[in-house]
Amino acid sequence: MGASPSSPGRTGMLQALADIRQGERAAVAVAALFFFCVLTALMLLRPVRDALGMSQGMDQVRWLFVGTALVTLAVNPVFGWLAARLRRFPLLGATYGFFAIGLATFWALLQFAPGAVGERSGQVFYVWFSVFNLFATMVFWALLAERFDADQGKRLFAPISVGGTLGAIFGPWLTSRLAEVVGTPALLLVAAGFVLAALALGWALLRLLPDRKAASTAERDGPVGGSAWSGLRALQRSPYLAGIAGYVLLMTVMATFIYFTRLQMVADVATDTDARAAVLGNIDMWTQIAVLALQVTLTGRLIQRFGLGVALALLPVATAVGFVGLAAYGSFVVLVVLEAGNRAMQRGITRPAREALFTVLDREDTYKAKAAIDTFVYRGGDVLGAQVEGLLGRLGFALGGLVGVVVPLALAWTALGLWLGRAHAQRAAPVAAPSLPPPAAPPRRARGIAAPSQDFP
Repeated sequence: MGASPSSPGRTGMLQALADIRQGERAAVAVAALFFFCVLTALMLLRPVRDALGMSQGMDQVRWLFVGTALVTLAVNPVFGWLAARLRRFPLLGATYGFFAIGLATFWALLQFAPGAVGERSGQVFYVWFSVFNLFATMVFWALLAERFDADQGKRLFAPISVGGTLGAIFGPWLTSRLAEVVGTPALLLVAAGFVLAALALGWALLRLLPDRKAASTAERDGPVGGSAWSGLRALQRSPYLAGIAGYVLLMTVMATFIYFTRLQMVADVATDTDARAAVLGNIDMWTQIAVLALQVTLTGRLIQRFGLGVALALLPVATAVGFVGLAAYGSFVVLVVLEAGNRAMQRGITRPAREALFTVLDREDTYKAKAAIDTFVYRGGDVLGAQVEGLLGRLGFALGGLVGVVVPLALAWTALGLWLGRAHAQRAAPVAAPSLPPPAAPPRRARGIAAPSQDFP
């Protein structure tokens, strides 16, 4: 089959950005567009959620973190129960369909019963959105970890993440353009439309990629099996999964420190909800632009060249350095640089590397243990970080006291990232064939007949 004259140029461009090979391009494009729709929906509403959360002060936000963690713990076994019984597309439909229905419900409440919307409704929306924000992204990455192998995860998760980053840029931009034109309630319907588009793309991705972890054709796209609590039990028996959980816990604690520092500084420079939403939206947009720059120029090559361990260790080092700089200067500009740098590394480098860790797990752990880590452990880190930050504030410690907590945690976080990289490499390496002494004379072999090869799943 002859190639078109433009094929070499297109191939060279793809190779310059990422190691996307023949036969992978359609799946990567659909997955990237899938992630684009998910992140557009989530980031379109995030500034609204944060502005509502700030309306009653920082103490309310800390308690909203506790409420979010409790709801996440309650929802986790429900997701485990669904994963054990539903085939793959119905599981996607249950997750994203519930999210879309919830958005439509809040829209109807705002549109037809605005008098019923008050402080309590804003708190419910904050918790509901925070919970399903995690489940929406978790299900996406679980599907990818199930359908791509360890080598593909290291090569392809970075370019696929670019789609999500473009959505994370497009979402806040769309909010800034539509909020005053159509009003905040209509934004919920716009987000619901992107969620339904993501569901359609998830169906297309399932058709493109076979389930490489299915033991037989009958298991393809079938229910995962097991019990509703299998994910939490897997964290107890597997040091590898416990290590991933510890890494995520430390990451979210640090991110929560940054989050509350940002909210406090934004509260000082903006006094009303609309102004705060605008400032937060601008921070989100510029942060995602920094993420995109990292993903396009560095992430894929860095992971392939230095491995997952180094990629995972970069974020804790950068976070510690950023907090030291913030304590030294304490300006809003430095805060924006810290948050943009932290989230750029987290989403541009750490997230693809962290998701690649799940490519060496079996089907049940890919969904259930991952769900426990990406939802309950994640929100548990939020609660722990919020309470520690609040305690330091009540004790009168400024940023200098926070740095005294951040630096030791960052050292442990760095060591854990390096260990996870080595553990993943050991799990991904094929089992070596036993060595045999060389024969006295090599046997003759008919020309054109090769020795049989071994395929490792």
